[in-house]
Amino acid sequence: MPATEPLRLQLLDSFALHCDGEPVALPPSVQRLVVFVTVHDRLLLRSYVAGTLWPETSEHSAGANLRSALWRLNRLGVRVVEAHGVTLQLSPGIRIDLRERLDDAQRLLAAGEPEIDRLDDSLFRVDLLPDWYDDWLIVERERFHQLRLRVLESVCDRFANRGEYARALDVGLAAVAGEPLRESAHRALVKVHLAEGNRAEAVRQYRLYSELLKEQLGLVPSPQMLELLRT
Repeated sequence: MPATEPLRLQLLDSFALHCDGEPVALPPSVQRLVVFVTVHDRLLLRSYVAGTLWPETSEHSAGANLRSALWRLNRLGVRVVEAHGVTLQLSPGIRIDLRERLDDAQRLLAAGEPEIDRLDDSLFRVDLLPDWYDDWLIVERERFHQLRLRVLESVCDRFANRGEYARALDVGLAAVAGEPLRESAHRALVKVHLAEGNRAEAVRQYRLYSELLKEQLGLVPSPQMLELLRT
């Protein structure tokens, strides 16, 4: 199937592969192979890939499973994973939503104010394959999770500084929804309420967080959080 536009690989929220705008159905074992090679983003030994993806089988069986997954992928005529002797790597030129969001995040956190006008913050409200439970995915998922929350908190602060309180609250609430026990997300919301002159709302947000923190972890908010209400 000759491609006239780049392959597009979606890893955020759910898995999807598109070729020329059309979805390409992949079996679960092939999806796992594609995701593993993508998130590691480097030249990988076939034995390492096979052993990680099929850890409960023998080395021979794991290698056979890998060869089967590669064969099934190549049958579809889409160049996603390239095999070179004993190594594998992701084919170049594929558009990957995870990579695009990582680039957006780094640029926004470094550049500042002008970037938020071009940002679609809804793209930072979903995680990396949240329904997958593979051990090798946990670190990468957590890395992106923390980064997207930092972006939401940063955007919340910047909208508040510009007096765009409705947008700031919306983004701040998204950060809290992403991690309800994260104090910096609640602090961002408290600051928005105070900037808007809604002191009662700021106190209410503080109390909601304080009660949640005590119930879930037996902790209290930091002095930094309480200091916001004393200013």
